[in-house]
Amino acid sequence: MPRENSFTDSEGRSLTPDLEEAMMREAELRRSDSPAPMVTDEDGEKRQLDPEVVSAPDLFSSQQPASTTRSPAEPDFNHVLPRAYTTPGDRFRSTVRKVMAMNRTASSILVRPGIGAEPGVDPRRASANLAYNGIKQKCVIEVVDYSTMRTSFGRMTNNEFIKMLRSPSASRRDPWVRVRWINVCGISWDVISALALKYDMHPLAIEDILSQRQHSRSKADYYPQHLFLRVLCHSLTSDELGTPESSVTNLPRSDSPDLIGIDDSEDEEEGVPPDDDRTVYGSARASRFSTKRGSLKNDTAKLKEAKDVEQLAIQEQQLRRLQAPVTDNKRQVARHMKLIRELKRGDRVAVKVYPICIFLFRDGTVISISRDPDVAFTEPIKNRLRQRHTGLRTTADPSLLVQSLLDLIVDSALEVVEEYQAKILRIEQEVLIKPSMETVRRLHILQGDLILHKRTLEPIKTVIYGLRRYDDDRAAAMTERVDPSMKIQGYMSHKSKIYLADVHDHMEYILSSLEMFAGVSENLINYTFNMASYQMNEVMRRLTLATIIFLPLTLLTGYFGMNFENMWSVNHNHSDIIFWIIALPVMAIVIPLFAYPDLRNMARYLQKQLVKQKITRSYGRRMRR
Repeated sequence: MPRENSFTDSEGRSLTPDLEEAMMREAELRRSDSPAPMVTDEDGEKRQLDPEVVSAPDLFSSQQPASTTRSPAEPDFNHVLPRAYTTPGDRFRSTVRKVMAMNRTASSILVRPGIGAEPGVDPRRASANLAYNGIKQKCVIEVVDYSTMRTSFGRMTNNEFIKMLRSPSASRRDPWVRVRWINVCGISWDVISALALKYDMHPLAIEDILSQRQHSRSKADYYPQHLFLRVLCHSLTSDELGTPESSVTNLPRSDSPDLIGIDDSEDEEEGVPPDDDRTVYGSARASRFSTKRGSLKNDTAKLKEAKDVEQLAIQEQQLRRLQAPVTDNKRQVARHMKLIRELKRGDRVAVKVYPICIFLFRDGTVISISRDPDVAFTEPIKNRLRQRHTGLRTTADPSLLVQSLLDLIVDSALEVVEEYQAKILRIEQEVLIKPSMETVRRLHILQGDLILHKRTLEPIKTVIYGLRRYDDDRAAAMTERVDPSMKIQGYMSHKSKIYLADVHDHMEYILSSLEMFAGVSENLINYTFNMASYQMNEVMRRLTLATIIFLPLTLLTGYFGMNFENMWSVNHNHSDIIFWIIALPVMAIVIPLFAYPDLRNMARYLQKQLVKQKITRSYGRRMRR
């Protein structure tokens, strides 16, 4: 039945009916009104064909596709009614049905990977282009060719670099080049896809580059074509949030490149700020019915290219039911994280954590991809390459370049550790002078950050140890050997493994320092609470002592203040001396009785002081002799 919010024409017909009803009505109309197509068989006789077994022409193609058999109830998105039997309302309904079909298919294509989805991102597939084509950023790409005798430095933009990769003559390395280093600063789908097609990068590695999951960690993956490293870089920054906002993107509203799904158009109604779901790649995509999605012809062309994913028979209701809770929970978590970041502002060490991906190929090509478009991070390595007598130039070893990148990442983490050490020393000084709850709050924030950084830095140590110890074994496991006796050499050279040992030692120092700082923070928190408890005990002790002293006096004062008619202590012309005659003996009994533990401790303290003075005097006499 037609929807309640659908438009109707003058005859009461729905202009936007349900897709299934419209397809059934269209099939009946074709069978009743449309003339059956005539074909000529092998004997030269003309006969009519059943219209149900004739495929409709393409909407934007001039060529007639091959005939295929389909069910009468099966939707035919490309069918166009003959002009002689159509009205403006019919043509409008046909266009609306095509838009609805393309939106549903696009939703199936752009739904985030769920359980059982194919892993990896293959730029050869049209689905990958549809899902990640919106990731656009102005990258800074540096191409460095060097050998023991010469070096060559170049800097390109996105379009210039893509043109170079597509040109065989421009991308061909000169004979003198031993190592080519491609440093990509920024994440853009056009650059990543061009690199993947040129150097045959593994789809799983491409997915790791594009994904920004919270649980991502540093790792080393061995593939038949290359070695892939994904290392989290920790560097100091002036912004406490530590997230660069330099992305330039036309990505539709999504949560991240690997989490593209159906967006709810109820954000503004629920009072959700439009920037709550912004990521480093841009904001979440707009409504599926937005007018910025392009023309009908462009969408149809994209869907035709995506034949390999159009078979995903996912109903829109199921998608909404599966996607809505995840989206709401994600927005709620994002709001909580934003609030916590604001509450912690000013008390943290500003650390920027972002992944750096490194590819090492057998032909001496090294590709490093960073999310941060700032090229100053790798400037020390470029300065070493400009000098002829450095280790990178004299060896011209690509694995040594990878080791230099890892060493640069670890050195950056050392600066973070030194900053934490300075901050903890300042807080410790404040705690020792005058502990307060404000210092406890700062220590709590600091301890949480230390635990987080320890969790993100510890896998780097595992990666470095694996490169030193298991490089040959893992490379051999990924290689198909025809001859079992053939020895497979790993990606890392012997000299690079020697230098990796020094990097491993630095990581040991970093992790042990973080653990020590976390322990010091916890001890300072305990010390602050212990001091507060001790001060409270001292106050209560003084109050107790005053109570013990004045309790007998209060008792006697209450007794002599009684309003009895016949009272011996009052009616026999006694002065106030009688009060003290009674009070002093009572105090002499009550005070030692209640203060006995304190008096005993005082006696022990005096005894120890006498022993100390006696030993000091005897030691002084021996020194004089």
